[in-house]
Amino acid sequence: MTETGEMRIEEVSSIGATAPRAPRDSSVVTVEKTLAILEIIAERGGATAREVSAALGYPLPTVYRLMQALVQSDYLVHLRGERRFELGYKLDRLGLSLHRQIGVPTAVRAEVARLHEVAETAGYFAVYRGADVVVAYVVDSPAHPRLTPLGFGFHEAAHATAFGKILLAGMSAEQVARYIEVHGMPQLTPHTMTSPEELGEHLQKVAHQGIAWEHEEFVVGMTCAAIAVRNSSGMIVGAVAVSAPSGEITPERERRLEHLLRDSSNQVSKYYRSGQLRRA
Repeated sequence: MTETGEMRIEEVSSIGATAPRAPRDSSVVTVEKTLAILEIIAERGGATAREVSAALGYPLPTVYRLMQALVQSDYLVHLRGERRFELGYKLDRLGLSLHRQIGVPTAVRAEVARLHEVAETAGYFAVYRGADVVVAYVVDSPAHPRLTPLGFGFHEAAHATAFGKILLAGMSAEQVARYIEVHGMPQLTPHTMTSPEELGEHLQKVAHQGIAWEHEEFVVGMTCAAIAVRNSSGMIVGAVAVSAPSGEITPERERRLEHLLRDSSNQVSKYYRSGQLRRA
C-alpha cells in the first residue's frame, strides 16, 4: 500500500490470484452501458453514436444497438439529418414523476421564495428521502445564485452542507454511521470535516443550538446556514437553508440570517402541522 492509500500493482495481482472476481451478469452490464449512454448524451446535450463510443470506450456496434433500443422506447430521439441522438420525451415523464414523489407543497415553495428575497441569498428546502438527504427546492437569482451543484435532487455531501448537517443531527448515531458508511466523507475543501468522530461531536452542537452553519466546507468562499422543519409530532422532516459569499457574512448579517431562518422554519413547520402557513 502506498502512502496515499493506493494499492501497488503486485498487491492488486495477489488479490486477484487469491480471490478471482466472479463473472458479472451480462444483463447487468447491458443496463449499466445503457444508463451510461443516457448520461453522456444528457451531459453533452446530444451526441453521435461514434462520439458516445469514443467517450465511453464501448464498441460502436454495441453503442448503436443500445441507442436504437432507447429510440424505440422513446428515451432517445434520432435526428437523422444531423446524425446525432438527443434525449427522448419519456425522460420528461420520469422527471415529472420524481418531482411529484418528492413533492414540495406550493405554500412551502412560496415561503422559500420569500426567504430568498428577504435574506438576499439563495434559498433551499431539503428533505429526507429514505436514508438520503435531498435538495427538493431551490430559489435563486443572478444577484444571489445557488451553490453549484445544489439543484433539485442533489443528495451528496451531507457532512459538508448546512442542510445536510441539520438533517443528520436529527438522526440517531446509528443512522448517521450508516449514512457515512454509504456516502463517505470526501474532503471537498480544506475546511471539510472528514472524521466521523469530529462530525459526531459537531452534530451534537448543531442539535443543541438548533442551527447548522458551514463555513467554506462545501465550496470555498461560500457560507451556508440551515434550520430544521418539524411536523406535528416534533420530528424533523426537512430544513430551510440559505447560502451567501463568506465575505458578506459579518456578525450582524449572521444574526439576521439566523433570525430569518428561524422565522421561515417556524412557518414551514406550522404548515406541516396544520396545513396553514404565513399570515397574508
